[in-house]
Amino acid sequence: MSEKLKGNMLIAQGGGPTAVINSSLAGAIKAAKGYSNIDRIYGSLNGVNGIINENIVDLSGETDGNLDSISRAPAAALFSTRDKPGEKYCGKIFKVLKAYNIRFFFYIGGNDSSDTLQIVKEFAEREDYEIITVHIPKTVDNDLLLNDHTPGYPSAARFVAEAFVGLDLDNRSLPGVYIAVVMGRHAGFLTAASALARRYPDDGPHLIYLPERPFSETDFVKDVKDSYNRYSRCVVAVSEGIADENGTPITAKLSDEVEKDAHGNIQLSGTGSLADALSGHIKDNTDIERVRSDTFGYLQRSFRMCASSVDRREAFDVGQKALFYAADKNKSGSVTIKRVGDYGVEYKLVELKKVAGKTRVMPEEFINEAGNDVTEKFIKYLRPMLGADFVSGAARIRAQKVEKKL
Repeated sequence: MSEKLKGNMLIAQGGGPTAVINSSLAGAIKAAKGYSNIDRIYGSLNGVNGIINENIVDLSGETDGNLDSISRAPAAALFSTRDKPGEKYCGKIFKVLKAYNIRFFFYIGGNDSSDTLQIVKEFAEREDYEIITVHIPKTVDNDLLLNDHTPGYPSAARFVAEAFVGLDLDNRSLPGVYIAVVMGRHAGFLTAASALARRYPDDGPHLIYLPERPFSETDFVKDVKDSYNRYSRCVVAVSEGIADENGTPITAKLSDEVEKDAHGNIQLSGTGSLADALSGHIKDNTDIERVRSDTFGYLQRSFRMCASSVDRREAFDVGQKALFYAADKNKSGSVTIKRVGDYGVEYKLVELKKVAGKTRVMPEEFINEAGNDVTEKFIKYLRPMLGADFVSGAARIRAQKVEKKL
C-alpha cells in the first residue's frame, strides 16, 4: 500500500468500561478530523454487536468542546459489549464495514478486541479489500502483553488504593478481620494496588493474595492469625481469581453454589460468594469474633473521582497515536505503551497477533516469597501512574497518652 488509504473510519468500544476509556475515544476522533483521507467518522453503539446490527452513529460533527467533556466522563460513551466474535461473527462485521466503505477500523478494548481486529483483517485480505485495523488498548486488569501498563488500569488502581486507605482506618477504629475481593481473574495487578494504601508499617492491607500464586486455605488461616496476633486486627486484599495448586478456583471450593457466565466460566465479578466463603472460613477455623468482607465489583472500574491525571493523558494519547499510525502511516496493529527513563512513556505499534488473545500476569519480582504481599519493586512500578496528587495512607493523631489518675 504505497499511497495513503482514503475512506471512512469506524470506532467502537468493547469489554469492561473504565474511568478513562472515553479519553481514548475523544483523542481518536479529534485526530481523525485532521486527516483529509478520512471522510466520515462513524461510531458503533455497543461495540461489535452494534456493527452487525448496524447501530451506527455519525461522529463527524461532534464539537471539540463536547469531545473534551466526553473525555472526562467515565464508562463507555458508545456503550460496550461482551460478545466474543468467532469467524462467522467477524464475517458479518466485515460485510458491514465493506458496505459503509470503512477503510479504518479502530477498536478500544482488551485481548478479545485485538483478536477481533486480527480476524477481520484476515477476512479483508482474502477479499482483497484494503482496510487498516488498529487496536487501542484498554483494560483495568493491566494484562495486555508488550505494554508496560494499559490505559484504565492506573485509575482503577488508584480507586483500590484510596479505598483501602479508608477501609484500613475503619478497621483500626473497630478492629477485627476485614477481607476485600478485587477484580482479577488471571492477573493480580489491580489487587496489588492495595499496597499503595500503606504509609506506616502497621497499615493494611496486611495480606495480599494474587492469582499468580497458588492459594492455600491452611496458609491463609495461619497468615490471618499471625497478623491478628501482631496488630490485633487484619486487613486482607484478595484477587477474585485466586485458585489452588491444581488451578481450581477457591470460590468453587469454598462456596456451596457457584454461578457461571455465558461462556461457562465460573462467575467471579458481580457476586460476593468468594468474600463470604473466605470470611466464613476464618470464622470456622479461628476464635476471632469480628470478621467482615466485601466485594468491590464494578465500583473500581469507572469511578470518576479517582481517575488518574496520568492515565487520562495517556489514554488520550493512545487514541491520537492510533490515528497517526493508521491514517498517516497506513499501518495496522496494536498501540502499546513503553516506559522510558524514571517515568516517561512512548507509544509503539506492534503486530496484532503478538497481543491478540494473550494474557500478561504479574512478574515474579513483584510478588513476595511467601505469596501474601507485593515487593518494593511493584510499589515503584505503580506509584508514578497514580498522579502527583496521590498520597499514600492517612495522617494519625500524634498526641501522647496521659497518665491514668485512677
